[in-house]
Amino acid sequence: MRIRQLVFAVVLLGALVRFGPATAEDGFPAAKWERVTPAELGWSESVLAQARSFSDQIRSSAIVIVQHGKVVAEWGNTTKPMEVASIRKSLLSALIGIAVSGHQINLDSTLGELGIDDNPPGLTGVEKGATVRELLQARSGVYHAALYETPDNAKMRPPRGSHPPGTFWYYNNWDFNALGTIYEHATGTGIFQALDQKIAKAIGMQDYRPQDGSYVRGEASIHPAYEIRMSARDLARFALLYLHKGNWAGHQIVPREWVEESTRVYSRAAFGPGYGYLWWTGFLGGAVAPTVTLPEGSFWAEGAGGQYALVVPALDLVVVHRVDRDTPYTEPSMRSFARLFWLILKAEGYDPGPDASLTAAIGERLTGETLAAKLQGKTISFGPKLRDGPFTMRFEPDGRMTYPHWKESLGPAAGTWTVAEDKLCILNSGASRRCYIPVLNGERIELFDQLGVMQIDAVVLPQ
Repeated sequence: MRIRQLVFAVVLLGALVRFGPATAEDGFPAAKWERVTPAELGWSESVLAQARSFSDQIRSSAIVIVQHGKVVAEWGNTTKPMEVASIRKSLLSALIGIAVSGHQINLDSTLGELGIDDNPPGLTGVEKGATVRELLQARSGVYHAALYETPDNAKMRPPRGSHPPGTFWYYNNWDFNALGTIYEHATGTGIFQALDQKIAKAIGMQDYRPQDGSYVRGEASIHPAYEIRMSARDLARFALLYLHKGNWAGHQIVPREWVEESTRVYSRAAFGPGYGYLWWTGFLGGAVAPTVTLPEGSFWAEGAGGQYALVVPALDLVVVHRVDRDTPYTEPSMRSFARLFWLILKAEGYDPGPDASLTAAIGERLTGETLAAKLQGKTISFGPKLRDGPFTMRFEPDGRMTYPHWKESLGPAAGTWTVAEDKLCILNSGASRRCYIPVLNGERIELFDQLGVMQIDAVVLPQ
């Protein structure tokens, strides 16, 4: 009996060693995150303090910075489940990857084969030829009305039938919502329950519960959006899972091949970054001016209002940024987020590219009539790497702003410009008035926002 008990104890001990909860020494958090001081990992405390100060200026709600599986820094309300907005899509991508590996979903199945349609006017025969893979890539060519999309995105929706499946990238909420329907039909499990069972519990999320998800329904479409709430610290665990190619302390939660396939570039957005299977990749915020150069292989999940989960494998680093949309807020610009990430990477010791802040700018800071006289009649060009760029703006002597080389497909372009003290203010048709602080340096002009973040790096064209 004693020998049998001893054998059982040895087997049990081996199981605990193999399958027991992860520790931070493994590169994964245990039930609670382990914390280290930035100095222990060689971070600059002073630059990190600048990052925190800047996050206060853009009214961030929560920040979590994780390196080597340990929390280097965090501030704000990191435990409250907040609406993740479009980060929901990256979460669904992980679930779809698990379902694909379990042969529940075939990426080459068409909408017609799966019985996917929508409210009248329903899908055409051509639209029903779109595959699950093309929906993941936002290349379905289905431009039916969708739920839970921003007004700006709805305005940009192409006409029905304008692009065959697989030929054009458009950030399409119809694709993303229909994928939710496809997943639930294929697996027989609701998205929020599946997220809890297959990911949240497996990686030890501390705050997520299935009731933190809800469906958004309406008349526009039969395919509901699947709104998810998640805390910053739980989102950091999800990002860490992807940092480790879907592996969590020796357990392959999401197939490694799926993580690699999902974070590969299949399309380029108009403003520069690449798009995979519901994940963004490439660089952040540098299409019209330098902001941050991310290490090669970086990727991120992004949601409206200021939701980011940045994964930097080259530095074994995860950065989560949240804005609480339950409270009155103004969404910071993408370039502000890029500036925040620049400061964080700088604090880590990585070279994130040139300092594109007003404090580092070299050149003339003109004001009033002197500034106006310097701009009158000038044409500036910027954004040569944009998909539809470069763009040009001409400061007409009569105060009009004109746009040579503007593409009609982008909509009407007209506006006015004025100078108010040391600021250049531009009012475009249908847009709000935006004021910039200009710095002139020879044939270059740099425009900064009120936070001192460069918004446009332009060259003055010969007259």
